[in-house]
Amino acid sequence: MMSEETIDPETVSALPPRVEEARLLEIAAELPGKTITAISTGRAQAAEQLALARPDATVSCWYIDAYRADKAILQIGQLPNLTVQCCADWPDHPCDLALLPLSVSGEAELSRELMQQAYSHLTIGGHLITSVDNAKDKWLHEQMKTFEKSVKVRSFDDANVYFVQKTAELKKQKDFSCELAFKDCDVLIKLVTRPGVFSHRQLDNGARQLLDAVDVYPQARLIDIGCGSGAVAIGAAMREPSATVMAIDSSARAIDCTQRGVRLNGLENVEVRLNHDGQLPEESSFDMALANPPYYADFRIAERFLATAHRVLRPGGRLVLVTKQPNWYREHLPELFEDVEVFESRRYWIASGVKS
Repeated sequence: MMSEETIDPETVSALPPRVEEARLLEIAAELPGKTITAISTGRAQAAEQLALARPDATVSCWYIDAYRADKAILQIGQLPNLTVQCCADWPDHPCDLALLPLSVSGEAELSRELMQQAYSHLTIGGHLITSVDNAKDKWLHEQMKTFEKSVKVRSFDDANVYFVQKTAELKKQKDFSCELAFKDCDVLIKLVTRPGVFSHRQLDNGARQLLDAVDVYPQARLIDIGCGSGAVAIGAAMREPSATVMAIDSSARAIDCTQRGVRLNGLENVEVRLNHDGQLPEESSFDMALANPPYYADFRIAERFLATAHRVLRPGGRLVLVTKQPNWYREHLPELFEDVEVFESRRYWIASGVKS
């Protein structure tokens, strides 16, 4: 057993962990573990502190999103026994301690899948620890009971922590992915969606409006920035077999969905690539860029989408995007593009511009 005193907060990065991760770490410090796998709602602080406190342990921190993984690497630096990974699913190696800090604002179905994957990778006798930034939580507690009847609880003023010891393998595992289909130009298109990827279990109406707004010409080179489950990239590629489409996203799980959709539809003209910074060797080479940027919160992601489109489009190439916030694009698209148009499309707006 380890004691909490073996972890010295002064030896680690100055950025403190979020409350759910900090509370989880307090319990993790009391439990044994030589092979530790964690997720993080922040910058891998719990994994970092455990790696420092247990130099003989092997610690892995897993992210679905490449941007967040890179931020964690920059934050914690290099530790010989800590690896930060970005992949679509729980790292495929056994562990004897699994850490899952969760936020009350997170996606319930994704949380359920993460818990199932974590528990299934635990060795018998290993511990699964989950936490949530909600002192009145009941939902997460009930979910933990599906793995082991005996769930230990530590309650704090700002969070709850739950932990179980694995006694047996799962008899059955739920498949949380979903296969769906939609028609485009009278052609049936198949998609795969998963928890944690935008518009799980349904075709996003914005993607539908974006597809309706574009024509795909023979031999055209297109890029779908932030491809999600791949609806726009796959739809564009199926319209014109001689065209080539690149689909990029910062989410490894979105990339997995798009790749599966490409295989389901038998496509050979789609390249799928994990990318979060828009830095691509194919600069100034695409005829059209398509995007469905997030239209909630601030516009930092939208700004990156515009910059990426401007970088990869050839002179005369066109950006076409769908949004629910037309005024921001009316103001900012002319900073990078010419011939800007913004027009309504049902409950959405289509914005476009040409690279000079």
